[in-house]
Amino acid sequence: MSDPNRLIDAAREAMEKAYAPYSRFSVGAAILGESGRVYAGANVENAAYPQGQCAESSAIGAMIVGGDRKIREIVVMGGKPGDGILCTPCGGCRQRLREFAAPETQIHVCGPEGLRRTFTLGELLPHSFGPDNLDF
Repeated sequence: MSDPNRLIDAAREAMEKAYAPYSRFSVGAAILGESGRVYAGANVENAAYPQGQCAESSAIGAMIVGGDRKIREIVVMGGKPGDGILCTPCGGCRQRLREFAAPETQIHVCGPEGLRRTFTLGELLPHSFGPDNLDF
Protein backbone atom coordinates (compact mmCIF):
# COMPACT_ATOMS: atom_id res chain seq x y z
CA MET A 1 0.00 0.00 0.00
CA SER A 2 1.17 3.49 -0.76
CA ASP A 3 0.73 6.50 1.46
CA PRO A 4 -2.79 7.63 0.44
CA ASN A 5 -2.19 11.29 1.37
CA ARG A 6 -1.52 12.50 -2.18
CA LEU A 7 -4.67 10.69 -3.33
CA ILE A 8 -6.64 12.23 -0.46
CA ASP A 9 -5.41 15.71 -1.43
CA ALA A 10 -6.35 15.13 -5.09
CA ALA A 11 -9.81 13.80 -4.15
CA ARG A 12 -10.42 16.77 -1.85
CA GLU A 13 -9.48 19.22 -4.62
CA ALA A 14 -11.74 17.39 -7.08
CA MET A 15 -14.62 17.34 -4.57
CA GLU A 16 -14.34 21.13 -4.22
CA LYS A 17 -14.84 21.42 -8.00
CA ALA A 18 -17.82 19.04 -8.25
CA TYR A 19 -20.96 20.18 -10.05
CA ALA A 20 -23.76 19.17 -7.69
CA PRO A 21 -26.48 21.87 -7.84
CA TYR A 22 -29.35 19.39 -7.33
CA SER A 23 -28.21 17.04 -4.57
CA ARG A 24 -25.69 19.48 -3.08
CA PHE A 25 -23.62 16.35 -2.33
CA SER A 26 -20.17 16.80 -3.81
CA VAL A 27 -17.91 13.79 -4.31
CA GLY A 28 -14.29 13.61 -5.40
CA ALA A 29 -12.23 10.59 -6.39
CA ALA A 30 -8.55 10.06 -7.08
CA ILE A 31 -7.03 6.99 -8.68
CA LEU A 32 -3.43 5.82 -8.49
CA GLY A 33 -2.73 4.28 -11.88
CA GLU A 34 -0.24 1.55 -12.64
CA SER A 35 2.27 4.18 -13.83
CA GLY A 36 2.18 5.97 -10.46
CA ARG A 37 0.25 8.91 -11.89
CA VAL A 38 -2.80 10.26 -10.04
CA TYR A 39 -6.08 10.86 -11.87
CA ALA A 40 -8.89 12.82 -10.22
CA GLY A 41 -12.58 13.21 -10.96
CA ALA A 42 -15.69 14.81 -9.49
CA ASN A 43 -19.39 14.11 -9.72
CA VAL A 44 -21.17 16.08 -12.43
CA GLU A 45 -24.95 16.27 -12.05
CA ASN A 46 -27.51 16.96 -14.74
CA ALA A 47 -31.12 18.15 -14.53
CA ALA A 48 -32.03 14.81 -16.17
CA TYR A 49 -30.75 12.81 -13.18
CA PRO A 50 -29.71 9.60 -14.94
CA GLN A 51 -27.43 11.63 -17.20
CA GLY A 52 -25.07 12.64 -14.40
CA GLN A 53 -21.63 11.20 -13.81
CA CYS A 54 -20.09 9.87 -10.60
CA ALA A 55 -16.67 11.02 -9.39
CA GLU A 56 -15.26 7.50 -9.81
CA SER A 57 -16.39 7.40 -13.44
CA SER A 58 -14.81 10.79 -14.09
CA ALA A 59 -11.52 9.61 -12.57
CA ILE A 60 -11.58 6.36 -14.56
CA GLY A 61 -12.10 8.34 -17.77
CA ALA A 62 -9.13 10.58 -16.92
CA MET A 63 -7.03 7.49 -16.21
CA ILE A 64 -7.88 5.94 -19.58
CA VAL A 65 -7.10 9.17 -21.44
CA GLY A 66 -3.84 9.38 -19.47
CA GLY A 67 -2.80 5.98 -20.80
CA ASP A 68 -3.15 3.79 -17.70
CA ARG A 69 -5.34 0.71 -17.66
CA LYS A 70 -4.97 -0.61 -14.08
CA ILE A 71 -6.06 0.96 -10.79
CA ARG A 72 -3.55 0.39 -8.00
CA GLU A 73 -5.50 2.32 -5.35
CA ILE A 74 -8.39 4.78 -5.11
CA VAL A 75 -9.74 7.41 -2.73
CA VAL A 76 -13.41 8.40 -2.70
CA MET A 77 -14.33 11.50 -0.70
CA GLY A 78 -17.77 12.83 0.16
CA GLY A 79 -19.85 14.13 3.02
CA LYS A 80 -19.39 16.88 5.52
CA PRO A 81 -16.55 17.23 8.03
CA GLY A 82 -17.15 15.06 11.06
CA ASP A 83 -20.47 13.55 9.91
CA GLY A 84 -18.92 10.06 10.00
CA ILE A 85 -21.05 8.83 7.10
CA LEU A 86 -19.21 6.57 4.67
CA CYS A 87 -19.42 7.68 1.04
CA THR A 88 -18.60 4.38 -0.63
CA PRO A 89 -18.80 3.90 -4.41
CA CYS A 90 -22.32 3.18 -5.71
CA GLY A 91 -23.07 -0.24 -7.19
CA GLY A 92 -22.46 0.90 -10.75
CA CYS A 93 -19.11 2.42 -9.85
CA ARG A 94 -18.08 -0.71 -7.97
CA GLN A 95 -18.55 -2.61 -11.23
CA ARG A 96 -16.71 0.10 -13.20
CA LEU A 97 -13.81 -0.12 -10.74
CA ARG A 98 -13.80 -3.91 -11.14
CA GLU A 99 -13.09 -3.48 -14.85
CA PHE A 100 -9.73 -1.89 -14.01
CA ALA A 101 -8.94 -3.12 -10.49
CA ALA A 102 -8.35 -6.43 -8.73
CA PRO A 103 -10.36 -7.66 -5.75
CA GLU A 104 -7.46 -6.77 -3.43
CA THR A 105 -7.29 -3.15 -4.64
CA GLN A 106 -7.69 -0.76 -1.72
CA ILE A 107 -10.50 1.78 -1.70
CA HIS A 108 -9.99 4.53 0.89
CA VAL A 109 -13.28 6.14 1.90
CA CYS A 110 -12.79 9.68 3.16
CA GLY A 111 -14.60 12.73 4.40
CA PRO A 112 -13.22 16.25 3.94
CA GLU A 113 -11.19 15.79 7.13
CA GLY A 114 -9.44 12.67 5.79
CA LEU A 115 -9.55 8.90 5.94
CA ARG A 116 -12.60 7.25 7.49
CA ARG A 117 -12.17 3.61 6.46
CA THR A 118 -10.36 1.41 3.95
CA PHE A 119 -11.95 -1.50 2.10
CA THR A 120 -10.77 -3.80 -0.64
CA LEU A 121 -12.78 -3.94 -3.82
CA GLY A 122 -13.50 -7.59 -2.98
CA GLU A 123 -15.13 -6.51 0.30
CA LEU A 124 -17.35 -3.98 -1.49
CA LEU A 125 -18.11 -6.20 -4.49
CA PRO A 126 -17.76 -9.85 -3.45
CA HIS A 127 -17.95 -12.63 -6.03
CA SER A 128 -17.76 -10.07 -8.80
CA PHE A 129 -17.94 -10.57 -12.53
CA GLY A 130 -14.94 -9.08 -14.29
CA PRO A 131 -12.73 -9.28 -17.35
CA ASP A 132 -11.22 -12.57 -16.18
CA ASN A 133 -14.66 -14.18 -16.48
CA LEU A 134 -14.51 -13.58 -20.23
CA ASP A 135 -11.61 -15.83 -21.17
CA PHE A 136 -10.69 -14.63 -24.65
